[in-house]
Amino acid sequence: MANIKSQIKRNRQNEKRRLRNRNARGSARASVVQARTALETKSPETREAVMKAISALDKAAGQGVIHLNAAARRKSRLMKKLAGMGEMPAESVEKAEPKKKAPAKKAAATSSPKRKKTAEK
Repeated sequence: MANIKSQIKRNRQNEKRRLRNRNARGSARASVVQARTALETKSPETREAVMKAISALDKAAGQGVIHLNAAARRKSRLMKKLAGMGEMPAESVEKAEPKKKAPAKKAAATSSPKRKKTAEK
């Protein structure tokens, strides 16, 4: 048991995060399992189950619960199985692709003009 105040607080925060991550990871895992069973049984709601699983994986990856590449790998496997069934129309493939984030803006490496003037004096 920690006896340092900051470590006690850190333990409380870690427990909250663990529970939050567990919920997100569990829902993603459950939806992937449902999608896999739908793919195996070739049920009529297979496509909806796969799209729900992809959405859950995207949410979990967006929250940082699972790694982005892990989510992409799982989505790819689901889509490959769905395409193998021959039920994936072309327009839904475009919808299933994840949206790419805009690159983060970096701070300018050059100094401001005011600093140049003061440096010259």
